[in-house]
Formats: sequence, C-alpha cells, structure tokens
Amino acid sequence: MDHLKALRRELDAFGAALEGDLSAPVEHCGDWRLVDLAVHMGAGNLWVVAAVEEGRGDRYDEDSPPRDPEGLRAWYAGTADALVRTLSADPSTSAWSFFPPHTVGFWRRRRSQETLMHRWDAEHTRGATTPMDPALAADGVAEVFDTMALRMIDRGAARLPGQAVRITATDTGDGWTFGTGEPVAELSGTAEELLLTLWGRLPRDTGSVAWAGDREAGARVLAGPLTP
Repeated sequence: MDHLKALRRELDAFGAALEGDLSAPVEHCGDWRLVDLAVHMGAGNLWVVAAVEEGRGDRYDEDSPPRDPEGLRAWYAGTADALVRTLSADPSTSAWSFFPPHTVGFWRRRRSQETLMHRWDAEHTRGATTPMDPALAADGVAEVFDTMALRMIDRGAARLPGQAVRITATDTGDGWTFGTGEPVAELSGTAEELLLTLWGRLPRDTGSVAWAGDREAGARVLAGPLTP
C-alpha cells in the first residue's frame, strides 16, 4: 500500500486533533495530556528524519519543543512536513532503524502506523474518533505480528508462545497466525477493532471482537507483551 500517502493523511489528521484544549488527558498513554502526545509525535518525526539523513537513532528530544498551544501546533506541523520530505526518498534507501529492514520503507510503514494510533488517541480525548482506513488498519495488525511482537521477543521482553492463535479481519478478509503449531483459538473483528485491541486501546473481553475455540489459551498466546 502507499504508506507515504497514508502517513501524510494521518499526520494532518493528528494536527487537526490538536485544535482545542491541549491539557486534555490521553486515556491510553499513562499520565500524558494532549500537549505531551503532540511533543512525542513531533519529536518522533524529527528522530526519524535523523535516522534517515544521519543514519542514527540515539537522540529523541522531547524537552525543547514549545509548550504554548500555537507555537506547539506550528512546530508539530513543521516536523510533519520535514518527515514527509525525508521519507519521499526511494523506499529502498538505507536508514537506521530498530528492526529490519533498515530502509526508508521501514519508516514509511512504522510512522504511518504510529501516527494512525496516536491520531486515534488524540481524537479519543475529544470524544469522537474518525474511522480508520481498513487497509491501513489491517497492515497495522500485520505489523504487530511481523515486527513489534518479534522485537519484543528479541529484546527478551516476551517469549514465542508454545501455542498459536488465528486472527481474522472480518472486513478486509486478511488473516494472520501467531505462535507455534495449529491455532487453538481464533480472534476476529474488523481490522480497526483488532488493531485497537492488540495495542491495548480496547479490552480483549468485550463485544468488539469475537473469540472462537479455547479462549483462555488464546488469551495467553496474545498476552505477550506484543507491543512496547
């Protein structure tokens, strides 16, 4: 899919969600308020610019951005533009990244997913969220299993489970299997519902998603942690 186009759309949507009260708490991001999330996103944008242009990922500056609302909004918009310019390079261009492939293409995907999730977070603070693009959400579910969960295992924060679960997106028809052996359970829902569930925005025991098979064993497989 066109991750660069998706990234631009989600960056702009996140920026639009910053209009209003920046002191609003962000429910799923610890004790952060919207101002903190805006700083995190802008700093992350510049971190990726350095990862591509300078080949390093050792600096993540969340201390220097302006905190006044207008200054912060303008600063964030500038970081978004800088990120899109940098990631407009050929996707095969080498870049520092925390997981393979070490390319611009990795960052196009990762930042589109990071921005998608935090755009949802920002809108959620205002009580109304815009539906996710189903294809982008499905790609986010795939990223959980082909990148984020594997990174958690590599870092020693999780273990490859001894059983497996099948995950099915009811709207896109995509499916994934995570774990070892034949699936003992299946988790199904729309791609957006699945993505929000896997990233801890929705609980796994509600009507948003449906379980089949050995639900208890399946929950253990997905206990992970799958994501940071």
